[in-house]
Amino acid sequence: MAQLHPTVAAVTARIVERSRTTRADYLRRMDAARDSGAGRAKLSCANWAHAFAGQTLADKLTSMDGSKPNVGIVTAYNDMLSAHQPFERYPGVVRQAVREVGATAQVAGGTPAMCDGVTQGRPGMELSLFSRDVIAMSVGVALTHDAFDAGLMLGVCDKIVPGLFMGALAFGHLPVVFAPAGPMPSGIPNAEKARVRAEFAQGLVGRDVLLASEIGSYHSPGTCTFYGTANSNQMMMELGGLHLPSTAFAHPDTGLRDALTSAAAKRAVELARSGEARMADVVDEKSIVNMIVALLATGGSTNHAIHLVAMARAAGVLIDWTDMDELSAVTPLLARVYPNGSADVNAFQAAGGVAFVARELAEAGHIHSDVMTVAGPGIHHYFQEPSLIDGELVWRDGVAESLDTTILRPASDPFDREGGLRLVKGDLGRAVIKVSAVKPENRIVQAPAAVFEAQEDVLAAFKAGQLDGDVVIVLRFQGPKANGMPELHSLSPALSVLQDKGFKVALVTDGRMSGASGKTPAAIHVSPEALAGGPLAHVRDGDIVRLDAEAGVLTTIDAGDIATRPAAQRSTVHAEGSSWGYGRELFGSFRQVVTTAEEGATVCFPPLSDINTGAARHDDTPPNPNIVDRTVDA
Repeated sequence: MAQLHPTVAAVTARIVERSRTTRADYLRRMDAARDSGAGRAKLSCANWAHAFAGQTLADKLTSMDGSKPNVGIVTAYNDMLSAHQPFERYPGVVRQAVREVGATAQVAGGTPAMCDGVTQGRPGMELSLFSRDVIAMSVGVALTHDAFDAGLMLGVCDKIVPGLFMGALAFGHLPVVFAPAGPMPSGIPNAEKARVRAEFAQGLVGRDVLLASEIGSYHSPGTCTFYGTANSNQMMMELGGLHLPSTAFAHPDTGLRDALTSAAAKRAVELARSGEARMADVVDEKSIVNMIVALLATGGSTNHAIHLVAMARAAGVLIDWTDMDELSAVTPLLARVYPNGSADVNAFQAAGGVAFVARELAEAGHIHSDVMTVAGPGIHHYFQEPSLIDGELVWRDGVAESLDTTILRPASDPFDREGGLRLVKGDLGRAVIKVSAVKPENRIVQAPAAVFEAQEDVLAAFKAGQLDGDVVIVLRFQGPKANGMPELHSLSPALSVLQDKGFKVALVTDGRMSGASGKTPAAIHVSPEALAGGPLAHVRDGDIVRLDAEAGVLTTIDAGDIATRPAAQRSTVHAEGSSWGYGRELFGSFRQVVTTAEEGATVCFPPLSDINTGAARHDDTPPNPNIVDRTVDA
């Protein structure tokens, strides 16, 4: 392998130092849990009888041996999410697989799994981000029975995998394997889908045309095929060493997928018996960096600027947007998958997929090779791909060269020299922007602000023609404390239409965009949020706002010290509207205690200000001398 890139080494070292106290505390707790002995050995006869009362006689006899591993399955099954519908039958596949190796498996619990595609632009989206922490807590409930020697996590989509990850790390003394379901077959081309959405936004086509297009896109069991948060999750679980290699993008309901699910279950049993690769050892500072780099190298979802912070925190690892920004500056963009290209994940996998990306990043020194994974020590395991040969699962080296360089390129000849996720900051706070799908000529916008506090108001102004012109749309009171930080993807078609008319257009918000963040520049996750006293509360209509993704700037121009202005108060209508209905009244306590976006927007852990890490934070962090100046040759 090549020598590790100096920026990757420097950022990793900084994370290690920053996390010294929290990581040591986490490992101490995991060591204590491991040293307390196997869960099944601690349960009384009555406890154990309850645990296996509903199992088959054969499984009861196996469990009574006292030395046979028991695998706890946590499933995100429901049949409203296409990606999770296949999980209905996977517990049966798992149980049969582990019986073949003298073990047992039980569904320890289920987690809620809401669909952002269904709730997009709807009130229910205000529960979406919080559902991640509910999922983490539900994993805690499932595994707290203390009857398991390993965990198997069944989940795919946006908040589900981060939540499973966070919850499973509370049981990091156990080995844990993640088993996905795979993407649906390809539907209509992504460019066609985007065209119809834009035409509907302008009233050029009716709802019947839009519905036909959407059904043609989302049409069968499996993950949506664009490279949004769900498929970004799968890439991260691969490079984070929690999948068996190249299992992310095999289709559901195929012989290969069933074989991979069986292999994942059997591997969990092997690890339980050997005591190797407990989750606490797989997930460390190096693997977190590998996950970030994998996300950046493939143009992944902006949602992970939030999720990864919370996920790492669950393992005692502290990261922030400065870390991501510096890694992005030196990470080559290897993939063009919708929305930063026209291909879908099926075409990506056919061109070389995960195995190609893993090898390229490792051999170019962009990821750590010396990591522990559920497949064994070393990232080289993830250079392989599975096949079914005469009914047997066989692992072979992936392709050495991309089979389609319009989709996938080597690190020596990338689509871009950087990953495309950037930190922007100034008197409006800190935010992230994804530029991998934004053309260079659209990356700098300086225009008057049009201030809103609801996406419905933005769309109404768009339809009335009030946004025709150069404009920076400031959409505030969309942060986690205000309303749970919903995705604002329903604005994308309107923003695209304005940009296509030749206007300079940008979005600045303390809310989230979608994992499908597209061609219009959007500074998102602005932190601190407006409701918590952030600068967006001081912006007025007509203020000149400059969003310069090239220089990393988000600021007002010639507005003076906006912090001296009275802060705008959130309208009563919007405040009350986000506090009840659609289950939102049940999450009032979450909105009160949730951390900032850059701290992961979580209720599972206290704010970092409550922890003395002894390390610099944010703008106090010394500049990295190895970072690439993006303004050169821009």
